[in-house]
Amino acid sequence: MLDRLNRALEMIEEDLGAPVDVAELARAALTSEYHFRRLFSALAGMPLSEYVRRRRLTLAGTEVVDGDDGLLDVAVRYGYGSAEAFARAFRAMHGVGPGEARRTGAVLTSQPRMTFRLTIEGSSAVRYRIVEKEAFRLVGVRARVPLVYEGENAAITAFVRGIDPATTEEIGRLSDQEPRGVVSVTDDVDAQRREGSELDYYRAAATSAAVPEGMEGLEVAAGTWVVFPSEEGPETFPESLQRLWADAFAQWFPAHPAYRMVEGPSMLRVEYGEGASSAEAELWLPVERVQ
Repeated sequence: MLDRLNRALEMIEEDLGAPVDVAELARAALTSEYHFRRLFSALAGMPLSEYVRRRRLTLAGTEVVDGDDGLLDVAVRYGYGSAEAFARAFRAMHGVGPGEARRTGAVLTSQPRMTFRLTIEGSSAVRYRIVEKEAFRLVGVRARVPLVYEGENAAITAFVRGIDPATTEEIGRLSDQEPRGVVSVTDDVDAQRREGSELDYYRAAATSAAVPEGMEGLEVAAGTWVVFPSEEGPETFPESLQRLWADAFAQWFPAHPAYRMVEGPSMLRVEYGEGASSAEAELWLPVERVQ
C-alpha cells in the first residue's frame, strides 16, 4: 500500500500549480477519498491540503528569490488568483513577503517532498481485533473543539475538567455494550482535516438506552470496527495511548489494505489503574472491507 501512496505523492509533484484532484489520488492509491485523506494526515502529521500548499510555496520561494519572472506570474503558476492572496500565503509560511524576499534574499522555509517508508522499530506486533456491531447509540455530553495535530488540545482538556462528576457517573451507568464505560468520541471532522477546524468531541457511553434530558445522542449505524488494545505500565503511560493512533495508521492499515476507514465516530476507551499511572485502552475505528 505504501508504494501506492507514494505514487499519489508523485502525481501531486507532476503539476503543483494545478488543482489537486483528491479523488484521482485516492484511485491511484486504490482506496477511498475519505480513507486517503485520513491516512495521509495521520502519517504526515498535516492534512493533504496543507502539504500541497507548503510544497507550492517552497517551489515558489525558489522562483521568487532566484527567478526573473514577475511575482504575479509566479503566483498564477502555483495556483494563486491574485498577487495579494499569494503574498498572504507566502508570508504565512516564510515570514516575509515575496517582494521583500526578492529584494533582500531572505532566508526562506522549505517543505521537502514526502515519501512514505516502512520503518521497523522493534519486534512488537500490532494487536487488533475485528468487531461487527449492530446499530447503537452514543449518549453523553458534547463540545465543539478545534482539531489539534500536536500537543495538548486545551479545549478538550477544559471541557472534560468542566464535566460534573455526577454527570460522568450517569453516563457510565448508561453503558450496556462494547466499548464499555465512558469513552472519548470524535466525530464530524472537517473533510480537509485542516488544523484549527472544528469537530465534535463527546464523553459518552455506547448504549441502547434513550437519551436522558440534558444529554445528547449520536446514532451509529451497524458496521465493522477495528479495535486496537493497549495495556501499559507507568513507564510508558500516557505515551502508549498516543502510539495507538500512530500504530494504526503507520503500521496496521498499510499492512492490511483489505480494510479502509469509513466515515463515522472514532472511540477511545481508557480504564486507568491506581493513581492514573497506567491504563488499559482500546481505540475503535470504523472500517469496511474492500471488495
